[in-house]
Amino acid sequence: MDLHSRKFAYASMGMLVVIWGFEYVAAKAALEAVSTFPLVCLKYMLGLVTLCVVKLVQDRRFFAFRRQDLLVLIVCSVTGQLLYFACEYGAMSYLPVSTISIVLAFMPAVSVVLEFFLYRKSPNRFMVAGIAAGIVGVVLVIGGGARDFFTGAGIGYLLIFGAVFCWNAYNFLTKKLAGHYTPLNLSYYQALCTALISLPFLLGDLPPASAFAPGPVLGGLLFIGFLCEGVGFLIYVNAVHKIGPTPCALFSSMLPVSTTFFGWLCLAEHILPLQAAGGVIVIVSGVYVIREKGRLDSELRIENGELRIEN
Repeated sequence: MDLHSRKFAYASMGMLVVIWGFEYVAAKAALEAVSTFPLVCLKYMLGLVTLCVVKLVQDRRFFAFRRQDLLVLIVCSVTGQLLYFACEYGAMSYLPVSTISIVLAFMPAVSVVLEFFLYRKSPNRFMVAGIAAGIVGVVLVIGGGARDFFTGAGIGYLLIFGAVFCWNAYNFLTKKLAGHYTPLNLSYYQALCTALISLPFLLGDLPPASAFAPGPVLGGLLFIGFLCEGVGFLIYVNAVHKIGPTPCALFSSMLPVSTTFFGWLCLAEHILPLQAAGGVIVIVSGVYVIREKGRLDSELRIENGELRIEN
């Protein structure tokens, strides 16, 4: 693989962190006129347009999924898209976007814990230390805003923790499908399922016509649909292919920095010093856990490959 392709992948992932960081601002603008579930539907419909264009160029196979996977595809869409974004968007009414992204950065640690209980996949002592540090960081983030906990912030944190567990449920379910589909096909089918499942919410709560006039609401909707969901997916898949999943996950762990900057710049949101300290701990511990998990997974794949060769 040539150096130019790798440099492009790294640069595009850096740009994607910026795009995803601004997604919170765009979503908050769209939520001024569009309620949560209809917004999720519109987001995935727009993203689906981008994926359909790519599939038209690549294979033109739009319904080639295995029938036995339909239920899993539906559950993945409900957990990883519909409920996840419902929790995330819902939390924006109670918490600054920077706080939301910081708590979401704790997801890799939760994934490691769930893998231990579900698959008895034991983390090493470095990962345990990283998880413990992440817990301390989350406690500092929540504790830093304790005075607002009973005036709405508590509901926001519950929604964010709900999003964390929805995303992890989605990840574990997706692993059952990953070996049977390309990343493009899997994302296309899940986006299609999400759009269809959420369509009744859109039809039952249609936004006013004024929402689609040129302005912040329409701009936010187009941004999260075409850029974040459509183009963002293509950037991420290309980067995973060029530089691997672990570097991409490390880039994604920097998302709270981007989100905090745009929250301050565009929404005039601020976080308290104690929360900022907790955020740094969560981010650093998340990076540490991702690196260790990537290293262990690589060693396991190499070991399994050697065993297959020997057999």
